[in-house]
Amino acid sequence: MVKAHKVEITDTTLRDAHQSLWATRMRTDDMLPIAEKLDQVGYHSLEVWGGATFDVCLRYLNEDPWERLRQLKKLIKKTPLQMLLRGQSLVGYQHYPDDVVESFVHKAVENGIDIIRIFDALNDIRNFEVPVKVAKKAGAHVQAAVVYTVSPVHTMEHYLDTARQLADMGADSICIKDMAGLLSPYMAYDLVKLFKKNLKIPIQLHSHYIGGLALGAYLKAADAGVDVIDTASVPLAFGASQPPVETVVRALQESPHDTRLDIHTLFVVSKYFEELRKKHGFERGVTRITDMRVFEHQVPGGMISNLVSQLEEQKALHRIHEVLAEIPQVREDLGFPPLVTPTSQIVGIQAVLNVLTGKRYKLVPGEVRAYIQGQYGKPPAPIKEEIIQQILGDCDVNLIKCRPADLLEPKMDTIRREIQDLAASEEDILSYALFPSVARKFFEWRLNNGLDTEDANTIPDVIVKQEEVALPENGVNQDKPNVKDLKKDILKGGKSMNLTEIKELIKMLDETDICELHLESAGVKVSIKKAGAGPSAGFPPAGSPSAGEEVSVPVEESREKPTRDIDENLIQIVAPMVGTFYRAPSPEAAPFVEVGQMVTEGQTLCIIEAMKLMNEIEAEISGRIVDILAENGQPVEYGQTLFLLEKA
Repeated sequence: MVKAHKVEITDTTLRDAHQSLWATRMRTDDMLPIAEKLDQVGYHSLEVWGGATFDVCLRYLNEDPWERLRQLKKLIKKTPLQMLLRGQSLVGYQHYPDDVVESFVHKAVENGIDIIRIFDALNDIRNFEVPVKVAKKAGAHVQAAVVYTVSPVHTMEHYLDTARQLADMGADSICIKDMAGLLSPYMAYDLVKLFKKNLKIPIQLHSHYIGGLALGAYLKAADAGVDVIDTASVPLAFGASQPPVETVVRALQESPHDTRLDIHTLFVVSKYFEELRKKHGFERGVTRITDMRVFEHQVPGGMISNLVSQLEEQKALHRIHEVLAEIPQVREDLGFPPLVTPTSQIVGIQAVLNVLTGKRYKLVPGEVRAYIQGQYGKPPAPIKEEIIQQILGDCDVNLIKCRPADLLEPKMDTIRREIQDLAASEEDILSYALFPSVARKFFEWRLNNGLDTEDANTIPDVIVKQEEVALPENGVNQDKPNVKDLKKDILKGGKSMNLTEIKELIKMLDETDICELHLESAGVKVSIKKAGAGPSAGFPPAGSPSAGEEVSVPVEESREKPTRDIDENLIQIVAPMVGTFYRAPSPEAAPFVEVGQMVTEGQTLCIIEAMKLMNEIEAEISGRIVDILAENGQPVEYGQTLFLLEKA
């Protein structure tokens, strides 16, 4: 007979659910009207912050993530607010110094967070030490997560040993984090039963629907004694998200695990989110054939969505199946890391580059090198020796043996000085510490009252390409609307566009020198191109030169034509991918190279930010930099000339 045991529920709708299905694009104004009703449901907690929400608020929504948290806390008075913290990486994609971690966690609690779910992508206990200690000191409930995946080294013993160490560290509860929906119902039963037998603290289960196992896993976990499970409101459930709360509540009704939540209140909430979904044109969560194949490639649904977006950006979506086949190979090469942020991005982009360049590990992003060096922690299994040698060379010199953050110098004082002209609070300083370029653009946008900013590039989700035209001496063509005014008009109010507005947009476009425009407004995407406007370049077709190669190309074929004759010895170094070009490693740092400088083979020339990672472009021969043809911080296309190099 099953012992009576009420199962509590954490709602993920305001964080993981819309991150998984809506690319994290739910705005604060969409959350506030339903916040008080969510507070009345009786949830164990509401996950509202952390993960990708912080980055997306600043980068795409022009919102302050700290202000979102404060506003939600004002309205949600009874239900604890929960966040997801990526261990020493906080809500970013790299490890941060301990003083940044300490300040961030304290401010998160001060602004309204009650429960902090902390995980490390590698289950490396060392990366929990400071976040757990600081969160306990700040007064938060610390939930330490054990990341679940399937590999030869991820055994029941591994999971129990990890959970025991986290409990000994001071965790108040343990979460089994099944980000890829790989946990089968019977494995869920066995794992929860094992944890309940050996641990004295509550156990929570987090899973994603993806291939359809999660609902069964939740029901079997309930029989095994799980204390809390994660669900989402039905308009944001299924697919890459969590199972729907309505189904779970009904399934457990009149059972020993009855949640005692009111189904009618849940439907009031779901009606609101369904109307919101329709208003913004967001899709429902669905399980596709590619999602069902998660049992083969183990790629989480959210990661598949990112891969699709990345390949579309590189004009190579037709190669998605090759990438999905390559991911397990890269994962094995790198020691079977679980595919969760940031290791999902690390494995994913390397697989993409392996496929698109036509040669494995021909182009290796800085984050992949950092992972192999040990900057993210200890991999679950040893990285293949031949991969280490190929990428790092003398591995004994480069590999990190200690806790990675032990090598990071305190940073907060330096950051305060760097951003003191724009930061209005300690929270602003922390935003800058995590995302320097993105935060600075947001602060400048905010300082200039949004659309009145002089930097047109700070307006999110709008890409405008303008043909070169002869302008008067003052630089303004008075006969036609300029790009800035056009952006103001089409984004005014941030509302969805109707057919009449789209027609007006086409008319306005025809009156400008703009040849192509892509707009996303409130979830609706519109692309307009004038007749005769050429397509954007993406990755090369099969048989093209490998990405990253320095190819000698006649001047007249170059995407960026120099204004002077070029000696035949000059080599054009071209962009191996679509992305954003950066001359320096950070906004305040000196450029990697200058015109006239001698460079050696393997020396970093620039960074191209693509697919959420920074990709270092290196010189493959030694020589002298003759010219730099790309603008710092500006988009570049595949094959666009970046540097002219004279052979040594």
